[in-house]
Amino acid sequence: MGFPDRIERTLELGHPPAKVWRALTTAEGLGTWFGQNATIDLQTGGNAVLTWENGDKVELRIERLEEPAVFGYTWHIYGLPEDDPRRTYVEFTLEPTDAGTRLTVVESGFAQLPEDEYAKAFGGNTQGWELELGELVEYLNAA
Repeated sequence: MGFPDRIERTLELGHPPAKVWRALTTAEGLGTWFGQNATIDLQTGGNAVLTWENGDKVELRIERLEEPAVFGYTWHIYGLPEDDPRRTYVEFTLEPTDAGTRLTVVESGFAQLPEDEYAKAFGGNTQGWELELGELVEYLNAA
């Protein structure tokens, strides 16, 4: 394919890894910065469900869980029909730093899409991560 397969963002956070981990892996955290409500079965193979006030809902399947360093899941690709089995993989990696935590977020798997579906999914998620990671920073700073 002639287009990027992944979205990658790195944040330098002035909070300890344990606090960032809780924001990423608890219903309270996810339901505050990454939706308006969340449930999570925090184990490999477990599911999380995020809902928004507008009725939107997304389901995550936890694929990788290495507390407190790696949290990875698959989820439905934006713009595809609900019954489409294709998924992208999202992985959060936390590294302790002198100032707090370096958080890297990588979403991959976009290359499996044809060009028209790719443009919608990649563009939508690129903008989405910008917004959601900004809300994560606000949530951490307020807590």
